[in-house]
Amino acid sequence: MKLGIIQDWSEAGFRFAQSKKLDAVEFCVNHNYDSSEFAAKVPQIKALSQETGVAVGSIGRWGAKRIDDTGAIIPAALQDDKNLIDAASALGCPVFNCGCNWTEGKSFAENCRIATDYFSQLLAYAEGKNVKIAVFNCDWGNFVVSPETWRVILSDLPALGIKYDTSHCIGRGGDYLMEMRDWGERIYHFHVKGSSYIGGEHYDDPPAGLDDVRWGPVMNLLYTKGYDGMLSIEPHSNKWRDAMGEWGVDFTIAFMRPFVMPDDYASSGKSPYMP
Repeated sequence: MKLGIIQDWSEAGFRFAQSKKLDAVEFCVNHNYDSSEFAAKVPQIKALSQETGVAVGSIGRWGAKRIDDTGAIIPAALQDDKNLIDAASALGCPVFNCGCNWTEGKSFAENCRIATDYFSQLLAYAEGKNVKIAVFNCDWGNFVVSPETWRVILSDLPALGIKYDTSHCIGRGGDYLMEMRDWGERIYHFHVKGSSYIGGEHYDDPPAGLDDVRWGPVMNLLYTKGYDGMLSIEPHSNKWRDAMGEWGVDFTIAFMRPFVMPDDYASSGKSPYMP
């Protein structure tokens, strides 16, 4: 696994990750960004990645409306996603994260068919580009967030994966360990974000390690389900800002790093267990 962080695609973003000795950065080219403008910057981004030794581990687009009110695909939204798939391919980025919005007036089955069609077009477009497609479990412009929808859509699209974030499951009152146990093989990208609830109410998304998530069992599941992607730190707190916020990032890095097995870890060839 590689430890990284969400940053922008400026030199400062790469330098920040480099200064923290992180392996990778994630870009969120959300609905308020022009995908063509981002794509035009790919040569500069690639040069920064090579110079700093910081890989581009993930690109995603949150908050976009991809399906119109009649249930039809919005061509411009589809093109935005294709632009970012091309950018990911050029940057050696292994995964593109996206979602699909719910259409009012359509049934659950109809919405699932619409989403399946949308994702199938992205999968077909990404074929041969060394970019996997993952649906995020965040509900910002997206309804494909939990086992109810994964059982339908991911079953029809075996190449589609999941961008997983425990905080979203917790916010919906779900069991993130159970979801990871049952769907861990389909996780293509993972966010490291703290989550804190007090008296059943959301309090904050503090740095990982100062929150309620059971990170030991989470990492156990990632390893035993074969995950070998990016652990992407997502600073998401309104309370942890400025100097305290940067210390929080440092704390999270120090907290998560011992969970990451080195790529060159060598086995003795002997099992530590008795027969």
